[in-house]
Amino acid sequence: MLHSIALPVIDGLAAFEFGLLSEVFGLDRSVYSDVPAFDFRVCGLEAGRPVTTQVGAQVIPAYGLEAMEHADVIAVPAAQIRPAEEYPEELVDALRRAADRGAILLSACSGAFLLGAAGLLDGRPCTTHWRHAEELQRRYPTARVDPDVLFVDDGDLVTSAGTAAGIDASLHLVRRELGSAIANVIARNMVVPPQRDGGQRQYIERPMPQVSSDALGDVLAYMEDRLAEAHSVASLAQRAHMSSRTFARRFVAETGVTPMQWLASQRVLQARLALETTDASIEEIAASCGFGSATLFRHHFTREVGIAPSAYRRSYACEAAEMLETIAATPERDLVAAH
Repeated sequence: MLHSIALPVIDGLAAFEFGLLSEVFGLDRSVYSDVPAFDFRVCGLEAGRPVTTQVGAQVIPAYGLEAMEHADVIAVPAAQIRPAEEYPEELVDALRRAADRGAILLSACSGAFLLGAAGLLDGRPCTTHWRHAEELQRRYPTARVDPDVLFVDDGDLVTSAGTAAGIDASLHLVRRELGSAIANVIARNMVVPPQRDGGQRQYIERPMPQVSSDALGDVLAYMEDRLAEAHSVASLAQRAHMSSRTFARRFVAETGVTPMQWLASQRVLQARLALETTDASIEEIAASCGFGSATLFRHHFTREVGIAPSAYRRSYACEAAEMLETIAATPERDLVAAH
């Protein structure tokens, strides 16, 4: 479940990572969509005490650290990296208590260093901005730092790489807990792609999903609009006015994955939404999403999602019903996002 989110802030706060976490979780979109309003709280060491940022502005948290005590998610933005002993002791202790009670910990960029200072990365797979990955590994040698991915989902610990990868990790968490439909609404309103796979390389020629080549951008849009159709590297290269070899090389350099991997991931994403929101059969979804057969669909879906399509549909239906029951039983005042 994902209902309440606490965002702790300290001096040296990174404005972009603070902003992206606030954008995903802090805005009340329930007035024009089916996205539930999150109970969102910005928490400082002391309520009302300004926190400095790296861009010369200040943020004034409305809550103290006590507001973290019952949050489902603790979203830790990037901040100026400092020695472990210089992170506020009371915040470090609050993070440990949150982990002990089973809260989900989400970090953006260098927010992972604060989690490391609390001992919460020990023995866990994680990531951070590629520029800081070596230092994170040096400080916390038992952490399993992967510098080559956008984000790492280790259940109750989700860590992301630099800047925009925090958006990917946040939307991934929303999708994991609340489903693709809600994640897609948030992504659409943020005008960002609904999903980039966490295993995509973070350090590529152009880490954002938008591509520098108009030809490749046109091909991506063409593929996305025609997921049900058959595509080959040769046919896509011809549309981009490139040789097959050049097209394949440029595609990987721009997106981090091969054309067929990208296509399969987008088809699985569309299939997830169909499984969550329609009663279509597995065979019908396989055909509408461009898989040649139900068998091929099951193969790709299970490899990417981790469970079979039918099991995913059953699991999501149960989670959705539980969420609706929880919302129905929650007082209306507690469903209003706190800003």
